[in-house]
Amino acid sequence: MRKSLVILAFFVPASLVAQSVGAPPGVQQADLPPVERVRDALEHHPSVIAADARVEAARGGADALRAGPHEVTLQGTISRRRVDAEGRDYQEFDGTLSRAIRLPGKASLDRKAGVLGIEIAENRAEDARHQAALALAELWYRWLGASARHRNAVATFENLQSAARAVDRRVALRDAAALDADQAGAALAAAELRIGEEAATRDRARAELAATFPALTLPGDAPEIAVSDPPDSTLETLAAEAVERSHDIIAADREADRQGALARRSRLDRVPDPSLGFRAFQERGGQEKGLGVYVSMPFGGGYRRALADQAAGDARAATADAANVRLEVEAHSAGDLAETRARLSAWRSARAAVARADAAAAKMARGQQVGVIDLGDRLYADRLAYEARAAEIDARVAAAHAVTRMRIDAHSLWIE
Repeated sequence: MRKSLVILAFFVPASLVAQSVGAPPGVQQADLPPVERVRDALEHHPSVIAADARVEAARGGADALRAGPHEVTLQGTISRRRVDAEGRDYQEFDGTLSRAIRLPGKASLDRKAGVLGIEIAENRAEDARHQAALALAELWYRWLGASARHRNAVATFENLQSAARAVDRRVALRDAAALDADQAGAALAAAELRIGEEAATRDRARAELAATFPALTLPGDAPEIAVSDPPDSTLETLAAEAVERSHDIIAADREADRQGALARRSRLDRVPDPSLGFRAFQERGGQEKGLGVYVSMPFGGGYRRALADQAAGDARAATADAANVRLEVEAHSAGDLAETRARLSAWRSARAAVARADAAAAKMARGQQVGVIDLGDRLYADRLAYEARAAEIDARVAAAHAVTRMRIDAHSLWIE
C-alpha cells in the first residue's frame, strides 16, 4: 500500500445537519415565514378570494329568503266598449293589486335556511384558507428541503475541490500515484453534478412557491429547517383539535341542518301560498264602479308532492354526508398523528446515522492520512457520509412538514 499524506478532510458545517428543536406551537419558528406575511398571502390567494365572495353571495341569498319570493303584482286593463243599441262608446278599466302571502311556518324556515347558508359559506371560506395554508406549507418545505440538499452538495464539492488540489500537488511532487488524482477528480466531478441537479430542484421549488403565492415575500436564501419535536401528548392534543375545529365538519353539519329545514319547508309548500289583493273597476263610462277584495288560491298536486319527496331525500343524504365527513376528518387526523410520530422517529434515527457516518469518515481520514487506508476507501466513506446527511435532510423535512401540517389542521398556526 502506497503511503500518502493526502488528507481529504470532509468537514461539513453543523447547520447542514441541524438538530435544533423548533419553537413550540403558537410561537414563531425561525424556519417559517412571519405569520402576518403568511396571512396576507393567504388572503390574496384566488381560492380564498373566491370563497369570501361566496360568503357575500350567501348573505345576499339569505336576504332574499328573508324577504320571500313574493312580490306585489299590479294587473289592469283599459278598454273601450261600444253598445250599438245605445249608439255610444264607453271607456272602461279594471285593475288588481295583489301579493302572495307566505303561510305560517314558511318564513321562519326560509330565514333559518338563509342563516345556515351563511354559516356554511363562512366555514367553507375558512376551509379555503386552511387548504391554502397547507399548500403553502408543502411548497415552503419543498423549497427548504431542496435548498438544504443544495447546500450539502456545495459543501461536499468545496471540500473535495480542496482535497483534489492537494492530490494534484502530491502527484506533481511524485508523492502520490496518478490513480489518486483520477479518483479525486472523479469524485469532484460527481459532486459538481450533484450541485447542478440540486440547484435545478431548488430553483424550481422556489419558482413554484413564488408563482403560487406571489404576495409572500421570500428571503434570498431558504432558512435552515428546524424540527419542532413536541411530546406525544402535544401531538395527541393537536390531532384532537384538528377534529374539534374542522371547518369541513362544521360546514357539513350546517348543510345537513339546512337541507332539513328545506325539507320541512318543502312539505309546507305542498299547500300553496294564497294571493290577496284589491280590485277596482269602472264600466259603462263610470255608470258602474266597483271595489273589492281579490283572493287567489292554487291547489297543490303531484308536482309539489314530488318536490317534497326530493327535498326529504336530499336531507337524508346531507345527514349521511355529514357523518362521512366527520369519519374522513377523524381518519385523516389519526393518520397524521401516526405519520408524524413515525416521521419524528425516522428523523431521530437519521441524526444518529449521520453521527455514525461522520465518525466512520473521520476514522477513514485518519487511516488514509497515515497510509493504512486507500484513497478509494476514504472516498467511499465520504460518499456514505454525504448520503447520510442527504437522508437526514429528507427525514428532517418530512418531520418538520408533518408537525407543521398538524399545527395548521389544529388551527394553531397561520389560521384561526
